[in-house]
Amino acid sequence: MQIKKQPMGPYQTNCYIATVDGKDFIIDPGVGATQWVLDNVTNPVAILNTHGHFDHVWSNAELQEKLGIKLYTPKGDIPLLQDNTWMPDLPPSTPDVAIEGDEELDFGGTKVKFTHFPGHCPGCSTIEIGHAMFSGDFIFQRSIGRTDFPYSSPEDMKKSLEKFKQIPYDKTVYPGHGENTSIKQEQQYADYWINQL
Repeated sequence: MQIKKQPMGPYQTNCYIATVDGKDFIIDPGVGATQWVLDNVTNPVAILNTHGHFDHVWSNAELQEKLGIKLYTPKGDIPLLQDNTWMPDLPPSTPDVAIEGDEELDFGGTKVKFTHFPGHCPGCSTIEIGHAMFSGDFIFQRSIGRTDFPYSSPEDMKKSLEKFKQIPYDKTVYPGHGENTSIKQEQQYADYWINQL
C-alpha cells in the first residue's frame, strides 16, 4: 500500500490518498484539497470521512462531482456536513453511504474498516486499510481530540479510549493533524487522557 499525505488549509488538516491494489481511497479531503487529489489519483474508488468537521470535509462535494465516486461518512456526523455554523462558506455535501457504528466494507477484495470512537464528535471514527489506521481527530501523537466543541462529549471520549485500549494489534496511525504514531504507542497514554477528562 502507498500512502500520500498533504496538510490542507489553515488548520493543516491531513488529507490522505491510500492506494491498494491499484485502487485510490481519498480520506478527509479538507480545504483546497481538490486539485492535489486530482493530481495524485489514477483510479479513485471512494471518498472516506473519519468525521464531519469542516476542515476534514470541505472538498467532499467537489470531488464527488469531479470523480463520480461515492462518499462514505459516519452516520452521527452527517448533519455536520450541512452545518455552516462555524464556517459560513462551508460547501455542503451529502454522503452516498452512511456508516453505522463499526462497519467493514469490501472494495473488490480490499477491506476498509470503520470503527466508531465518539467523543470529539458523535460520528468520530477511525478507518483501517491494511497496515494503516487513519484516526481523524480521535487520536494524535501523544494527544486526543478536543471535547469542548459543540456535539463533543467527554464521557463518550472516555468510553472510546477504553475501547481503544483493547485493540490487540499494532498499526501505524495516520492522524488528522500532525505526525504519524502507532496504536501501541498511543495506548500507553490512554489512561492519562481518561483521567484528564
